[in-house]
Parts: sequence; C-alpha cells; structure tokens
Amino acid sequence: MHDEKAEGNAFFKCDYCLRPWAEELPMVEGHRGSLICAECLTEAYTQVVHAGAKAVPAEKETCAMCLEVRKDAQWRSTRGTSSLVCLRCIKQSARMLEKDPECGWKRPEGGSATAADIAGADDED
Repeated sequence: MHDEKAEGNAFFKCDYCLRPWAEELPMVEGHRGSLICAECLTEAYTQVVHAGAKAVPAEKETCAMCLEVRKDAQWRSTRGTSSLVCLRCIKQSARMLEKDPECGWKRPEGGSATAADIAGADDED
C-alpha cells in the first residue's frame, strides 16, 4: 500500500500489518502497489500452507495482492487491517522472496503451527 501522507520508505507499507518498508523488513509487491512483508508472509504461509487455516472472504472480496476473487484458501490479517491474501499469492510471494539472496528469507518448515498457535498468533504484537 502507498501512504500518501508519508515520505521516503514510510510511503511503502505492508497491506497486512501497515509497517513501513525497511532494509530489515523485505516486501513483495503485488498488483497496483500492494505489499506483503516477510513477517506477514511467514505467518500467512505457516497458517494456510502448513496448518490448513482458511479465512472466509465476503462475497466478491478480493485478494489484496492479485485483486482477484479467489475460492482457494486465504489468510486474513488481524494486524491493523483485514486484508486478504490468497494461497496462490502466498506461494508466489514465497518463491519471489526466496530468490532474493540479500534478504535471507526461507519458507517456514511444515507442521510447526497448531490450532492454538494460529488462534494466538497476533497476541504477541
């Protein structure tokens, strides 16, 4: 997302947690400037790919990254926004971030998230 009131790197914010872009917080850009940061991508990947969580979108609600109405699994942020990201965009963003050797991001390993982890994932922030 682009924050028209901000300047510099703060202009670019993650659509899912609203944190500004920084060298230590790499992001992947979707359509029309939508962004997902590495931390939100890690949470989305863990919850949707490994734990099978599935947010239920409202009728005709779109993924913030691809701007499509999707029927596959989705992750909804609870970190300041209610933006959705679909499974396809989660996987595609993971591939993109892994290709950047400077950021050092790796896909979360499977099987580590439990239902309790998913329910309390946002309590730490």
